[in-house]
Amino acid sequence: MNYDVIIIGGGPVGMMLAGELALANVKVCVLEKLEDTTPYSRALSIHPRTLEILDLRGLKTELLKIGKPLPTGHFAGLETRLDFTVIDSSSNYSLFIAQSETEKVLERRARELGAEIRRGTKVSSISPNSDYVEVIATGTEGEMTLTAAYVVGADGAGSIVRKQANIPFNGTDATLTSVQGDVVFKRPPATSVVSSFNENGMIMIVPVSKELHRVVFIDPDRKSIPKDTPVTLEELRSGMLRMLGDDFGISDPYWMTRFGNATRQADRYREGRLFLAGDAAHIHFPAGGQGMNVGLQEAMNLGWKLAAQVKGWAPEGLLDSYHEERFPVNSALLRNTRVQTQLLGTDFSSTTIHLRRMISDLLENPESNYRLASQIAAVDVGYKSLDSVTAHPLNGRRLAEIKLRKENGDLFSSYELFREGKYVLMSLVNVPIVEGIIRRLPIQHFTFVSATLAEPALDWNNVHTAMIRPDGYIAWAISDQENDLEQCIEEGIKSISKE
Repeated sequence: MNYDVIIIGGGPVGMMLAGELALANVKVCVLEKLEDTTPYSRALSIHPRTLEILDLRGLKTELLKIGKPLPTGHFAGLETRLDFTVIDSSSNYSLFIAQSETEKVLERRARELGAEIRRGTKVSSISPNSDYVEVIATGTEGEMTLTAAYVVGADGAGSIVRKQANIPFNGTDATLTSVQGDVVFKRPPATSVVSSFNENGMIMIVPVSKELHRVVFIDPDRKSIPKDTPVTLEELRSGMLRMLGDDFGISDPYWMTRFGNATRQADRYREGRLFLAGDAAHIHFPAGGQGMNVGLQEAMNLGWKLAAQVKGWAPEGLLDSYHEERFPVNSALLRNTRVQTQLLGTDFSSTTIHLRRMISDLLENPESNYRLASQIAAVDVGYKSLDSVTAHPLNGRRLAEIKLRKENGDLFSSYELFREGKYVLMSLVNVPIVEGIIRRLPIQHFTFVSATLAEPALDWNNVHTAMIRPDGYIAWAISDQENDLEQCIEEGIKSISKE
């Protein structure tokens, strides 16, 4: 075979996945039809959980140099913002950054780790069989036939992988469209962000760079225009005048597009040797800036599992757990984007205006605000605990960054332990027991660390030993009060590997 894994689609999701696989020394190739990284801003927000997983791989610092941290997010553009600062996270903010910049960082990492990137390459056929997958594509060198053990479709809503795998894309077509443009204002608005919802429509304006502003609106008189109809500068200008009474001297459009609220989800994310991620697996109205974020989280979930299968240590059912874990997460995502769409643009009557005010008032309540903030931030995502391990409140939860102290007194972050993309076995007390078990078990795909908590951490005070997955979710934790610590730890270590 030419490769272990071929990824079709070189957007942020494909590049993230390529980097994860290359980190594990998996021979991976990305096939992308575009010659260069997208020049457009597109997705503008990296939310807290995504920042956490990027931090696990040492990428957050680089992105922070480019983007701007924002303490809040929004739900349906309501007046009351979602407060990210109260989230238990070292990334308790959203990073405002153009997708084009995020893609560059992810592609550079993938290349540095050894992933092969073939741009200007269009895939025409995918043929899986029992032992490998054959991919036919056309690039600068003409038609080529490539083979891999697995193929991942990160190739968007029209995914050729999904179509040729005959995976149904269940859901609903667009019932409304919105317009968007990155433009120059000769007379920029007095406030950095403009947001309005009234009987004339919904509009939001945010600065994208020193030169450009993003204008997004739903015009009740034009919301039925087909998605593929080109947007004009005059359409943007007239919409702004109608909704705000000012066009701010709009000129020089850099990018204009129309998008709809079609909402669909693939029936399954795996078909044998074929997998789906990102928009190939689900599409929705881009409410709350969640689309790219969930795609990057999927890439993180799938990457280490595919690597485990390729390297031969994956326990039974590990590849199937990708669909089992991510499908319900995205089902919840589609529910919240449908609700936001209802509030954003299906009806501009006085009833909807009053409803928005009522929900906005409810979000003044800290508990209500936190619940929606956690959902948009994706820090509420957890996975089913393994049946074969000892029960503990931490099992299946995400790892919020904790501060640790080495035996010599040096302080370090738990996130630093995940740079190699391996499981992390963390012993917080009674090290000889764990070291003895490690010597007996011929398992090599985890990093072992012995440390103590440098400061209190929620639900960690009684933990003796914990195993954290490569994507930053806790596989299992064992209390120091367990009767048979040695047996519990040994069973836990065995649970992450092939028998």
